[in-house]
Amino acid sequence: MAKNAATYDSIMADLKARQFKPLYFLMGDEPYYIDKISGWIADNVLTPEEQGFNQYVMFGADVTASQVADTARGYPMMADHLVVIVKEAQNLKNVDALVTYLKNPQPTTILVLCHKGSKVDGRKQAYVKAVSSVGVLFESPKLKEKELPRFIEQYLKDRQATIDAKSTQIIAESIGADLSRLTGELDKVLLSLPEGDRRVTPQVVEDQIGVSKDFNGYELRDAIVNRNVYKANLIIKYFDENPKAGSIYAFLPLLFSYFQNLMIAYYCPQKGNPDALAKWLDLRYGWQVRDYFTGMQNFTGMKVMQILGKIRQMDAKSKGLDNPNTPPGELMKELIFFILH
Repeated sequence: MAKNAATYDSIMADLKARQFKPLYFLMGDEPYYIDKISGWIADNVLTPEEQGFNQYVMFGADVTASQVADTARGYPMMADHLVVIVKEAQNLKNVDALVTYLKNPQPTTILVLCHKGSKVDGRKQAYVKAVSSVGVLFESPKLKEKELPRFIEQYLKDRQATIDAKSTQIIAESIGADLSRLTGELDKVLLSLPEGDRRVTPQVVEDQIGVSKDFNGYELRDAIVNRNVYKANLIIKYFDENPKAGSIYAFLPLLFSYFQNLMIAYYCPQKGNPDALAKWLDLRYGWQVRDYFTGMQNFTGMKVMQILGKIRQMDAKSKGLDNPNTPPGELMKELIFFILH
């Protein structure tokens, strides 16, 4: 299905130029882009007056493929297009009727299939072939953690705002890769910015998103990297007393990712060269390179291996394995003590 695959930007550019295709097959684990594309089509292809007679929104669990195909074969009434949007199309059964329709689609119909959560079952070869031969294919995968800073920066840049690296990292670590939630929080930040100052700072993040500029995963990692025992324990104490602000479940992946990369850094052929190390670790920011130089000074390779093992152990215990009653806060304190001593 990859040969006709399109990007979000290319699809949106064509849509805004009103260059429509008879089929938009939108699939993948990240619903954000699927919703954005289908939402634009629903709101903009037809005028509000035209939508009443020419736009259908269906749900895959409530209709058959035959009903979708029959609707798509219809003709628009006093409009240029008929729009048929099938949400949760992964629930459609017996797609043979759609296979037949896609061999000869109605040219005035725009059929949108929102197939969330997975790709098309590879066993449905006829369906896959029919989809591949018509219209636009788009796969919306979940963003990886390392891709979030770039997404945040670009989202704000597109809206004439800037953000510093620390603020970007705080937002990425505290909200994660749920793009619908992430963009909602960014929109809230954007609304708060005064007209003459479009900078997003740690203070703005704290005021609008509620993530403390002093007590967050970024600051905890910084304290650990620099072996600042007092600061690390102060942050852990804060989260132990304010569990809604953060927990072991959020910090373990963050710390594991850092120490895993630190172990990889030891194997860099030119680990003393900042540019070489940044490329080796696929880092985005200069300060991240400094973090790994500091880490290699403060932790031996053997200690890093032991830390990774300890993080795995704490992860298992936090999920109840070999741990009848130790609360998450105590597990986190135990882990930090092990790392820093």
